[in-house]
Amino acid sequence: MGWFSVEPVDGETAAICENGHWEKPRCWLLLGRGRAALVDSGLGVADLAAFVRSLTPLPVTVFLTHAHWDHIGGLSAFPDFGMHAAEADWLTQRFPLTDEQVRRELLREPCAFPEGFRPENYRVFRGAPARLLSDGEETDAGGRRLIALHTPGHSPGHLCFFEPDRGYLYSGDLLYRGCLDAFYPSTDPQAFLASLRRLLTLEKQIRRILPGHRDGALPGGFLRRVAEAFSRLDERGLLRHGSGRHDFGDFSVRL
Repeated sequence: MGWFSVEPVDGETAAICENGHWEKPRCWLLLGRGRAALVDSGLGVADLAAFVRSLTPLPVTVFLTHAHWDHIGGLSAFPDFGMHAAEADWLTQRFPLTDEQVRRELLREPCAFPEGFRPENYRVFRGAPARLLSDGEETDAGGRRLIALHTPGHSPGHLCFFEPDRGYLYSGDLLYRGCLDAFYPSTDPQAFLASLRRLLTLEKQIRRILPGHRDGALPGGFLRRVAEAFSRLDERGLLRHGSGRHDFGDFSVRL
């Protein structure tokens, strides 16, 4: 089996998964008319561009939910990418972690990497985005409307992408089953809660949540469960850095 696998959502939408790695990142491929979109670009340990070409001949624009190392790894082959301005200089001037720190994270748990990959040569992507996306901006992916929603908390420039015609929310690292991280310096637990509450205003329109890690499509009700958990932590004075890890069944919050 190759490094990447595909999990369809519908005939024009699928997750590209890197399930062999402990992070289990997911990129989302959206096929439109005459072009395609890719939400995030994974780890960069295998040739994502070649794999995408095996799925579609369409030209591809990448939309980043955020600029963490496990979402930007494949960008070198996709010069047409967009992101929020708040993290653009992470890719051009001052990525928050050194290459050595990122390599330690990459290797944190044992993994059978693709043939030919040498971890000692792994470097964080550096490069300028082709476009900067603002909050509420609507983009077109071959006739598929995507609305960029600035949802800081996990990172200062985090974006979710809402596809209103299908009711899909591409949630990046704001929502997924597993440990939701809001503990390191560039996170903001209170902003995380505000972003969740903002998304709740779209709750009736969200049919599926398509996260950046681990799971396929999550039901729209998962958003309310996470928002309520963050609200309870806030009410108890625990929604702050240093309060520890808090478990809520199929997800947890690390502060």
